[in-house]
Amino acid sequence: MQIRKTYRDVNPELLYAEVRDFVLKQGTIIGESKLETYLLPDNSSAFISRGSLTFKVQVGQAKAEKECLRAHIVGTVKGETKMMLDINDELFSQEKVAALQDDLSFIFGSYEADITDEEI
Repeated sequence: MQIRKTYRDVNPELLYAEVRDFVLKQGTIIGESKLETYLLPDNSSAFISRGSLTFKVQVGQAKAEKECLRAHIVGTVKGETKMMLDINDELFSQEKVAALQDDLSFIFGSYEADITDEEI
C-alpha cells in the first residue's frame, strides 16, 4: 500500500521527526535514516529538505528483520512538503496503519493541502 500526503507550511524536518517517532511507536526498528538539505537554485537563503526512513520488524523464530515501511519526505519550510509512505501490508497491519494515520492527522491535519490524498 502507498499513502501520499501534501502539506502546506510544514517544516519537512519536523514531519520527518514525527513520522519517525510515530512509526517507532508501532513496534518497528529503524533500518536506514537519511535527511539532506539543499539550497534552492533561485534563492540562496531558502532550502529544500529531503528525508528517507526505512523501518523493519522482526519476523520468524530466527528474529530476522524485514522492511515493513519506507517513508520519503521532500519539501520546504515555506511552501509544500510532500510525504510518501510505502507500506508492506503483510508486515505492518491495517491497525498500525490506521494508528499512524490518526497520529499524523492529529498533528498535521490542519496543514494538509487541498490536494486529495491518495491511497494506492
